Amino acid sequence: MARTKSRAAHKQVLKTAAELFADRGIDATSMDAIAEGSGVSKATIYKHWPDKDALCQEVLVHVHGLDEKQPKFDSGDLRTDLIARLTHEPAADRRDLKEKLWPHLMAYSAKNHAFGVEWRGRVIEPMRRSLAELLKRGQRRGVLQRGIDLEVALALLLGPLMYTHVFMRKQGKPSPKGLEAQVVDGFLARYRKDHSR
Repeated sequence: MARTKSRAAHKQVLKTAAELFADRGIDATSMDAIAEGSGVSKATIYKHWPDKDALCQEVLVHVHGLDEKQPKFDSGDLRTDLIARLTHEPAADRRDLKEKLWPHLMAYSAKNHAFGVEWRGRVIEPMRRSLAELLKRGQRRGVLQRGIDLEVALALLLGPLMYTHVFMRKQGKPSPKGLEAQVVDGFLARYRKDHSR
């Protein structure tokens, strides 16, 4: 029973912290406020997380759904898998929270370099690794050309999505319909093994 209570308290702290970070910002949210809002004592919170940055990192992992089992993206068709990877949105029920957190996260990371490095490693790097593995698999299976610069390839695949997120969605404009499929088709038109130069 104690373990069940501990898990429930853990989840409640994450939920409360995420909502407060999104509403007030990370700097403006104190551990006292999180304790009060969650109904969990500050002493108990500090048993789970040594400081606010550690708690915030776990909040980010949670709101991005990275604490859940991730799909494999191995249908046997590279185009299908790339589109599925780019369109996959874990924890869709937390999307609004992610959107509200994003500007606070950018501001906090700009002032806290070590925090930003850890955040990118825990939240952004898993997607980079997943895409890179898809590309390597495409090369092993003879679908993609050999010798592709992976960093360039990842920039080509992720760049349009980042542009859309930063410059369009933040201004209330919808993403272009079928963007991910168009990005993948443009990429494959250049890097398929049978592409004629």
